[in-house]
Amino acid sequence: MDNNKKVTIGAIVATDYRTADVFRKYGIDFCCNGNRSIDDACKEGNLDATLIENDLQALTVSGGSQESAIDFKSWPLDLLADYIEKKHHRYVATQIPVLQAYLLKITSVHGGRHPELQEIKELFDGSAEELTANMKKEEMLLFPFIRKMVTTKHDNLSSLEAPFGTVQNPIRMMMHEHDTEGVRFRKIAALTNNYQVPADGCNTYLVTYKLLKEFEEDLHLHIHLENNILFPKAIEMEQALMQ
Repeated sequence: MDNNKKVTIGAIVATDYRTADVFRKYGIDFCCNGNRSIDDACKEGNLDATLIENDLQALTVSGGSQESAIDFKSWPLDLLADYIEKKHHRYVATQIPVLQAYLLKITSVHGGRHPELQEIKELFDGSAEELTANMKKEEMLLFPFIRKMVTTKHDNLSSLEAPFGTVQNPIRMMMHEHDTEGVRFRKIAALTNNYQVPADGCNTYLVTYKLLKEFEEDLHLHIHLENNILFPKAIEMEQALMQ
């Protein structure tokens, strides 16, 4: 992992997803802000780049989870789009009503002593609405076009005209919306003290924070797969088909 300090964080994680745990450890956003180098992120966060580099180097001799070892960069784009839609989009759609019910309950019971719960609930409700709209646009417009590009390339068909001018237009919109969700969940993490349940929290409180944390972690991988792998490769494919 030589010269990692100059390579973008998104590219590092795209090459080896195990590195995401290192960046999480230091509070570095690798999905929405993955276009920064380690040096830049450390300057912004007043962090020691050498410590991060040492942890990244240690990964070369350590194992990792089955999912973290998957080489998503090698996947065909249509397969990656299918995976994102069936795994991450379905997870988001399933968990949103569950979390909204839990947040409503603990806000009703504990909101008097913990007024931050109301803001957390409002932030998550906003995220639920925006993520649902974001995923629908991807499933109805962007992902079908990516699949058509793959078919066009595979079957040596004539060049494919994008209904939105260029694939970069919806991608730019999706990445902007991803940035918004990144900011929103950083606020949620801060308000929950990184999902630490207060001493007077009940079991429902505990479950809610656990599910919120899991939701954020899944969202990080979800956005990473799109921002750092699917979208750049889709842009490259479109440019190759236009030649």
